Amino acid sequence: QVQLVESGGGSVQAGGSLRLTCAASGRTFSRYDIGWFRQAPGKEREFVAAIRRSGSNIYYADSVKGRFTISRDNAKNTVYLQMNSLKPEDTAVYYCAAGWLFGTKDNEYNYWGQGTQVTVSS
Repeated sequence: QVQLVESGGGSVQAGGSLRLTCAASGRTFSRYDIGWFRQAPGKEREFVAAIRRSGSNIYYADSVKGRFTISRDNAKNTVYLQMNSLKPEDTAVYYCAAGWLFGTKDNEYNYWGQGTQVTVSS
């Protein structure tokens, strides 16, 4: 089992940047693929990015491709989501999740953090 804690959210103006961190507990972190998802008010949770357990494969949603970068440091049990050129439509609660399927659907992940709020103003 792994426990996940997100941090780094906040309020920023359009065009700004934020870096989210997903810190994991446990010695098996490197066995998990990690995904980032987000949920805006009144909307369903949507996939943002995923990274393989080794870091060898990465996948982004089209809406964030070229603006967001996912990375991981298995020695620190941490995954990062660097978000640049933020837009108001990026406003959401961002969640990290751990699983074994490197998927884009939330039911493909087994463990979730509590989320961190990102607000982008125009």
